[in-house]
Amino acid sequence: MPSKPRFELYTDSAGEWRWRLVATNEEIIAASGEGYVSKQGAQRGIESVKRAVPSAEVRDVS
Repeated sequence: MPSKPRFELYTDSAGEWRWRLVATNEEIIAASGEGYVSKQGAQRGIESVKRAVPSAEVRDVS
């Protein structure tokens, strides 16, 4: 049975906090574009993405 999609919090090589969204097939499908000084900052970034996704539009920019 596939796992649920999940956000992972981790520290990068510079000691900054980052997040990534992992799909049910274990592939990373999104990641923070910046490092955060605090874990709480990274958690706020995750919450921001969660709030924005249901209303996000799709734009064809080809």
